[in-house]
Amino acid sequence: MKETSPTPQTTGVTVYLQDQYFAPQHQDCPLDEKTLSDYAQRWLESLSQESAEGILGYELSLRLTGDREIQKLNAQYRQQDKATDVLAFAEIDVDFPDIAVFSEDEPLYLGDIAISVETAQKQADEQQERALRVELLWLFAHGLLHLLGWDHPTEERLQEMLIQQEQFLQQVGIPLAWEF
Repeated sequence: MKETSPTPQTTGVTVYLQDQYFAPQHQDCPLDEKTLSDYAQRWLESLSQESAEGILGYELSLRLTGDREIQKLNAQYRQQDKATDVLAFAEIDVDFPDIAVFSEDEPLYLGDIAISVETAQKQADEQQERALRVELLWLFAHGLLHLLGWDHPTEERLQEMLIQQEQFLQQVGIPLAWEF
């Protein structure tokens, strides 16, 4: 009798967290892979108008770092020699991936997100009642949208992204105490 593996009922998302900021300082990281993966899965499901049939899952990485490293990345890849809050490096350069063209044998790798915790902390401090964890999730949501092909070349597109980020955080029960 031939054994068959069951077909997964839901398409999962795996986020690989690379903590280059908190761990070297022997501090607890306010984010964890399971929570990030759960949030990203909910967010992707809310955006997808098509069935995820045929996709084993999605993967992406999140690197938490400092201003020095993100400045180097920003200079190298965007020719802007300054620190920034978040960078996203999409594996696929299209709008929401067409699932029909990918292998059923392995998860679809969306790309990499890098966040400067130092810049995120400065931004959180500038806002009243915003914890660093909330700012990091806000930036993670922004980076995820970039991995999915969203961009903000105009003020109108930026506002659309900010609204989507707000909806993402509300979906996972994180209220925002600011307006844009």
